[in-house]
Amino acid sequence: MSQRKERRGIHVDQSELHCNKGCGYYGNAAWQGLCSKCWREEYQRARQKQIQEDWALAEKLQREEEVAYASIQGAQSQPQAQPQASLAPFSKFEEKKTNEKTRKVTTVKKFFSPSSRTAPKKENQEGKTPSPSISRQSSIETDRVSRDFVDFLKTLHKPGREVHKQSRAFIEIMANKKDLSADELSECVQDFYQNLSDRLMTHFKGSSERVERVMDEVEKYIMTRLYKSVFCPETTDDEEKDLATQNRIRALHWVDIQMLCVPVDEEIPEVSDNVVKAITDVIEMDSKRVPRDKLACITRCSKHIFSAIKITKSEPASADDFLPTLIYIVLKANPPRLQSNIQYITRFCNPSRLMTGEDGYYFTNLCCAVAFIEKLDAQSLNLDPEDFERYMSGQASPRRPEADSGWPQVDPPTGSAASSPALSQVYHNLDLLSGLGSRQDRVLEGVQSLQRDLITWQESVEREVQEILEKYPLEIRLPTPSAIDSDNVENDRLPPPLTPQVFAG
Repeated sequence: MSQRKERRGIHVDQSELHCNKGCGYYGNAAWQGLCSKCWREEYQRARQKQIQEDWALAEKLQREEEVAYASIQGAQSQPQAQPQASLAPFSKFEEKKTNEKTRKVTTVKKFFSPSSRTAPKKENQEGKTPSPSISRQSSIETDRVSRDFVDFLKTLHKPGREVHKQSRAFIEIMANKKDLSADELSECVQDFYQNLSDRLMTHFKGSSERVERVMDEVEKYIMTRLYKSVFCPETTDDEEKDLATQNRIRALHWVDIQMLCVPVDEEIPEVSDNVVKAITDVIEMDSKRVPRDKLACITRCSKHIFSAIKITKSEPASADDFLPTLIYIVLKANPPRLQSNIQYITRFCNPSRLMTGEDGYYFTNLCCAVAFIEKLDAQSLNLDPEDFERYMSGQASPRRPEADSGWPQVDPPTGSAASSPALSQVYHNLDLLSGLGSRQDRVLEGVQSLQRDLITWQESVEREVQEILEKYPLEIRLPTPSAIDSDNVENDRLPPPLTPQVFAG
């Protein structure tokens, strides 16, 4: 029994879910274990350091260019006895330094540029046109969200007009920043959230509830409009991570409740319903556009999990029960674009939701579940490494041991093996499948026997026909020609035939 408990090693200390800086907020694997606040501070510090290094390099290159220019001027003042080819290497060196300096200075200017509004008006209008999420031909959902946002801001009167103006201006700015990386786009959105939140906090005189409500509507409006351009951008490898995670979960289809020690009994109808609802919620996350709505799907999924555990154990669920069950739900659901959705929430969600509250707690646990699935190995499930590799490659399955006959041979499910209706159905189907081999052999024998009988019957019929033809040969008698009235005995009594008569006209 002690070994059984030892193999169930899926345990995460609650302190591991918090920020590595010890600030008390929830951390995130995408932020190297930091919360959004500490991560932004680290990111700002690293960016400022990079900017300073770029400026230092630009100044160094500027000095080198000045020295090179002075040397060229001094060389031109001397008699032109030196060959022109000797200046070619120096010209290439000067061109290389100038290009490198221009590139660095452009990078620095891009960091310091607050927006692209300083660009000419013509370029701004050209930048708006290609963006499908900003164009007037928006989707029905985008139009509905825009109307709801305007109706909500009307209740705020003067601050509502300012919020609407700032939000529209920010969307136009983001439409022109297509060359930024995903982290830079995230930084722009988070800066806008922070600045707008500070202004609203001043206006509402510290009423955090009203500010939070306004920020939720702002996030819904902005991210619905920007969704197509910021979700899974081409500058990232989110799509490759999605495919890798999906293939990984598909390869782990053989992992069952007993291996993960999930305290859930799916034979109970209420528990089975909660499991199905949890799977539906985590799959539905991909259909949402707003990060807050995606978080809501994760929260509903987690609450269904807690409900299923509570019904099964007849007591409140613990964190050690929740994480294995969440892993099991993710394995069964295999949610589409899981990594892209996690990154989208991490980059563009209101940071206060990820740092505290039940939304942040459940989202952090989902990140832990995905990380566990990616690193799942034989030791995690207390399996032999060779068996684990065979299960992963599909050569064998712990639920389908192979026999010499080539057909699955299984015993009736008993005990924990019959704890799931799905597993019971699988075993029942395997029992039916195990008899198909002998049934197929009997059918093939009957087909071969029928084929032999048909051949024998055909040969016997041909033989009897041939014997009859030999015994009674066919004779064909041709009839003799005769006159029409040759058989008439009363020909003498017939009148003479009529003779034609000619009348003179």
